[in-house]
Formats: sequence, structure tokens, C-alpha cells
Amino acid sequence: MAAGESLTPGSQQNPGRGTLHLLLDFMRMSVQLLKDGRRIQWNLTLFSMKVNIPGAGEAQISCQCLQKVLLEIMFIHFVTQQKVKILEQKMQPSLIYGFLIMLREYHENIKLVDEGVKEIASLIDNFYENDGKTAFILTSDHGMTDWGSHGAGHHSETLTPLIVWGAGVNYPQKVTSQFFEDNFLKEWKLENLKRLDVNQADIAPLMASLIGVPFPLNSVGILPLEYLNSSALFKAESMFTNAVQILEQFKVKMSQKKETTLSFLFTPFKSLSASEQMNFLKKIRLYIQQQKYDEAVSLCKTLINLALEGLSYYHTYDRLFLGLSIAVGFVGWTAYVILVIIKAHTNLTKTVQTNKKKSTVLFYGFVSAGMIIAFFLLIQTCPWTYYIYCLLPVPVWYAVVKEIPVIQDLATNVLSLHIGQSIGFLLVCILGIEILVFSFFYRSALTVGLLVFAGWPVITQLWIQAKTKALIWTLLCALLAIFPLMPVVGREPNIPLVIAAGLLTLLISFFSLASLCKNENKYRDNEDLKVYFYQMFSVALSTYVVSSTHDSLKIKQGLPVMNQIISWMTLVSSPVLLLLSPTFLFERLFSILLSLMSTYLLLSTGYEALFPLALFGLMFVWINMEQEALQHYGLSLKPKLAVFNFTCAMDITQFRQLHLDDVRRSFFFVFFIVTAFFGTGNIASINSFDPASVYCFLTVFSPFMMGGLLLLKVAIPFVLVSCAFEAVQVTTQLSSKSLFLIVLVISDIMALHFFFLVKDYGSWLDIGTSISHYVLVMSLTIFMMVMNGLAQLLTTQRLGLPRRTKHHST
Repeated sequence: MAAGESLTPGSQQNPGRGTLHLLLDFMRMSVQLLKDGRRIQWNLTLFSMKVNIPGAGEAQISCQCLQKVLLEIMFIHFVTQQKVKILEQKMQPSLIYGFLIMLREYHENIKLVDEGVKEIASLIDNFYENDGKTAFILTSDHGMTDWGSHGAGHHSETLTPLIVWGAGVNYPQKVTSQFFEDNFLKEWKLENLKRLDVNQADIAPLMASLIGVPFPLNSVGILPLEYLNSSALFKAESMFTNAVQILEQFKVKMSQKKETTLSFLFTPFKSLSASEQMNFLKKIRLYIQQQKYDEAVSLCKTLINLALEGLSYYHTYDRLFLGLSIAVGFVGWTAYVILVIIKAHTNLTKTVQTNKKKSTVLFYGFVSAGMIIAFFLLIQTCPWTYYIYCLLPVPVWYAVVKEIPVIQDLATNVLSLHIGQSIGFLLVCILGIEILVFSFFYRSALTVGLLVFAGWPVITQLWIQAKTKALIWTLLCALLAIFPLMPVVGREPNIPLVIAAGLLTLLISFFSLASLCKNENKYRDNEDLKVYFYQMFSVALSTYVVSSTHDSLKIKQGLPVMNQIISWMTLVSSPVLLLLSPTFLFERLFSILLSLMSTYLLLSTGYEALFPLALFGLMFVWINMEQEALQHYGLSLKPKLAVFNFTCAMDITQFRQLHLDDVRRSFFFVFFIVTAFFGTGNIASINSFDPASVYCFLTVFSPFMMGGLLLLKVAIPFVLVSCAFEAVQVTTQLSSKSLFLIVLVISDIMALHFFFLVKDYGSWLDIGTSISHYVLVMSLTIFMMVMNGLAQLLTTQRLGLPRRTKHHST
């Protein structure tokens, strides 16, 4: 074949033929060309192609031809086997349950691929005239769960098949019994054959050993000798080479770290000193010369394990130093924010005159400390990121130490308080934050927190002055506490529950609307009630669309076009209807619930459709309970919430100073925000969401559109909590600035926890989740500020439409 020619499958010429057969035709043509010697004149030729196999996904073929070597190495990569039929214009109705790998079509396509693999192996054997010198390796990069996830730590995701046969490969060994935690051997009826598990990294040295090339330079895999059918000498030499290759990585890493660390500070990996390395290598070589191959292999494995342990040691050499630097910065920043809160928003301290002379000395002292740290990092040629981690605490702690007079004055005031109460308050704060941290790992921690919240009116004696409200608060806390105990969303879809949530929303709406109609408010225009009727109609329409779409998919009719149009119109019109409603406190909050529920129902697949109702009910009672708490502590007169209007501008002079109970309010807000996120799911359920959530909007695979709709679904509970807290904030005369400073303290303490919990090992989910937790908490304050701005927009703004002017007598 000339250099300018191309070799591609004739899919356009033969559209009716299976793409897998085109793949085989391609290989047959390639083999014939190689037999004809039409590529032999090239020193190195690398070509690849991609084809799509119906039901099986994409296949990637890469062939490498060396001079005078025919078809030396071939990689065939079948990609996205799990995406059966997902790219079709109409998704199959069975996909609504998310069990992709349980489909009959999937099993049929697996058989098709198996037959293709068999024919490919036969084709290659025939090319080499069955000389028995070809080795085959069949494996996978990951598995998959029944519900479509492949990024977590489940056995069905982390355990992948490894099938090796051909030249240089050992034969299967029969055993009488063997034990593994999974049941794969029983399912595959292979209980009598010995199973040899390896790490994925071990496949690289296995391939290198089979084809006789050096092990990859940066490979950390250990050669699985049980797979090799070769002499004991070859195995020992290969294992020795493997050990030397990994040991060289250790030596390079040690040398790099030694060059960038001051000699008197460098602490080497003691288990593998230079003398120990020499002893290992000499003993191994001696054992091989004495034909003590088993001892040599055993010693090689010991050396490899020590070298890998040493590699990990030098990879994480600066972890403690950097971790302490970051922790010092976190503590300093948190202390500074607390001082700002106390100085600007409380009456705990008096204005203290600063000593200019001491301030100057303090300033130059911290500047000197910063210069010493920078010089210390410079002579060690540290990365620029080290300068940020180590120098950032300097100005932060300077700002804290500069306020020593304030700290002394604060300490005097605190010591004058009852010691038992102070310690008790501190312990309660620590316990509350620990519950928040645990909730990121165990959703049931939210249940514990909500049950504790249920007893709040009893603990604070609020139930005495508001028995009915306290009882409703307790019941709603107990109801909401059930949701974190439920399975994460996406595992068990239940459309009847979604329909029930829609009907329950309508029932609550009728009662609320009846209450509004009976309530005589001279500031309310009766024409505003029409907006609520429109919103209730939208909820009813959403409920119908969910039911209709489910039935249509069930009978293999796909997504009805009218349902799709209604879904998108509901999504667009919901915020418009919301902004048409009155801005009285309860009326606007009720309108927010109806608008958000009409969209949330369309994105729900099961019990999560009931979650916003329970959450909003608790938020509604919370607003009332905060008014009772405000009156209980004598901080302010209780305003009439029925006539409270969000648009009433509040003068900044009306904001009161912070009270100890405001810390509890801020904690409630953070807790409810976390509950809004983890109440029906977690990081894993979001990463591997069920596509059935968006079936009312689209059925064509569109990751960006699906991801956007999913984020909207996740954000809706946040909006409900933020709007409720906006009502709490304005009715209790809290300053937004002081609120977010308290939230910042809580999030920083949580972030310090998660910083030390970040992982660099385990499954994709383990690593990604630990990083996600840290990032989420670090961005919590910014996120809440965004939510607060959105809440202010949704509660205070109103679209003006032409209406008749009504005059009220005064």
C-alpha cells in the first residue's frame, strides 16, 4: 500500500452489514496486505481506527508493524459496552429502571462480541500458520453495577476479568476448594479452576514478559509468575529485573528529594538504605547462581515491597510539613474571623487603644519571620506552591496577634461567665460540627441531628409558650429524619410515589389557598389568587406528564412530543409565575414551593419527590419557632408574620447585635443546607445518576443537558432552605454579614477536618469523594452567599403586570 493510500471499512458502501463484521474484514485486509509485504519497507508504521458496533459501543484498533516483523502487537479496545442502545433516538423503556447490564439485548451483544473475539484470535493464529507463538490477553479497565455506576468501590466495579492464553502462558490449575468474598466463580461455574487475582498495574510487566521487552520505566506492577509457563530460571531472572526496575524508581525519587532538602533535615527511608540495597541484590544474584530460584523469587518480592513502600514514603515526604502549614493557616484564619465577629457584631469587648510602638515591632517581627521562611524555601528549591502554603499563615496570624488587647478583654468577659455553661456550649458546638462532618460519610448522621433538633423546644423550654408549634416542629423533624435512612436516589425508581407527591402538593395547596381566602388582608389583591391557581394547574400538569411519560415508555412508544413540550414550558414558566405572586412572607414562600415542585416532580423518579414537601414544612415551622425564640430571650417584639412584606426595606440601624442564640440559628442553616444535599443522595449517586430523571425532557443522550437538569434538581432543595432562612434573617433583624461570618467559621472548621481526610488511594469514588468533600466545604460560604442573593431575588422582586388600581381607606 502506498503511503498516501488509506484503509477504511466500507460502512457507507454496505450500511446493512454489521459493524463487527466490517471490523473483521478490516483485519483480514490488513493481514493480507502484510502477507503481501506491502508495508515491509517502512521502519515503523502505527495506524488505528475507530468503529461503532451496534449494542456493543465503540471499538478502537491499533496495529504496530516493525521492519520485517508482521503484526507484532495489536490492541483492540471495545469501549462503552454498557451504553446499549443509549444513543438511539428513542431509549428503550427498560432503560427507565437503569439496569443496563440486565438487558436481553446486552447479553446478545456480549455473545456477538465473544464470537468476534474468537474469530479475531483465529484470524491471527491462521496468519502465523498456528505456530503457537502468539499470546492473548483479554481484560477490562473497570466493571459496572446493575444500576449503571462504574466509579465506586463495589466489587462488581473494581473486579475485572483477566483471561490470558497462548504462548508462554500457564495452563489452568485444578483445585478442590478456594475462598473469595464474591460469588463470581460460582456464577461462572469455575469453582474447580484456580483463580489468580492480580492488580491492574501487574498486567504491564506480564505483557512485557510475554513479548520479551523491558518492563515499562515507571511501572509499579509486580510480575504475576503464576501466569507464566516458563523455566524457573526465566521466572527468577524476570522477577529480579522487575525488582531492579522498581528499585531504580525508588533511588531516583530518593535522589530528587535529597537534592531539594537540607542535609541536616533529610530523613532517609531506613528500611532500604544503600547497604541494604546491595545486600538484597547480592543475595538474589547468589541464589540464582546456586539455582535456588524459589528463594530468589521470594527475596525479589520482599525487595519490591520495600521499594514500593519507600516510593510512597518519598512521594508523601512533605505531607506532614505542608499539612501543618495549612492547618496553622486555617486555625489563624478562623481565629481572625471570630475576632471580627466579636468586635463588630457583639457587645463583648470594649474599644481598646492600640500601642503604635508595639504594633510597629510586631509588624517588623512578622515580616522578618516571612523572609526567613521564604529564604528557607528558596535554598531548598521548593515549588512555588510551597511559598503559598507556608507564607499565607504569616499575615493571617499577624492580624490575629495584633488584636491581643481585644483577646485579653474577651477572655476577661468569658471568665466572668458561668464556667459550666461555657464548657457546655463549647461541647455542643463541637458535637454539632462533628455530626455535620459525619453526615458527609454516613447519611444516617443527619437522622441523629434531626432527632436532636426535635427536642430543641423541650430543651429550651419553648414548648411552654408555643405547644402546638413545638409539637408540629417535633413531628416534622422526625418525618424528615426518615429520608437519610432511605436508599440513595436512582437505585429503586417508583413512579407512583412521584404521582402521590404531586397529589399531596395539590391537597396542601387547596388547604393553604382556602386559608388565604379566609384571611382578610387589606393589602392583598384578590386577583393575586389567580397566580396560585395557575401554579397549582402547573403542578397537576407535571404530575400528569410524569405518569403519561412512564406509561408511554412502558409500551415502547418513547417520549410523547406533547409531554416534552409541556415539560420545557413548565421549566421556563415556573420562575415567571413565582415573580407574579405577592411578596407577603407566607404567600411568597407558598408560591416558591409550588413553582419549584412543578419542576422537581418532572425530574423525580421515586421517593425524593416527597422530600421538598417535608423540607418546606419544617422550614415553614422553623420561621414561626424563631419568632417564639426571639420573644423567649427578650431580644425583640414578635412581628406579625401574616402581614410581613419582604419588600419592606429595613434600615441598617435596625439590625441588632449578635446573641448567643444566633450561633444556633446559623448552625441550623448550615445543617439544613447539608440535609438538602444528602437527604436523598450523596456524591456517588450524583456521579452515576439515573438517566430516568430527565426522561420527561429528553431521551437522546446529551451529557451536558442531562447534567444541567440534574444540577437544577439538586439545587431546588437549597433554594427552599435559603428562602426560608431569608425570612428568618429579616424577621429576626439579623445582619447578613454577621450571619455569613458565623457560617464561615463553621465551614472552616469542617474544611480542616476534610483536609486531613483527603485520600490518594482506593477506588475512583474514594479519592474523588474525599476531594469533593473538601472542595464542597471550602466553597460552602460562597455557595451560601449565592443562594442568599438568589433568595433575596425570589422573595423581594415582583413582576408588574397591568391591573386595576384599588384604593384602600386608611
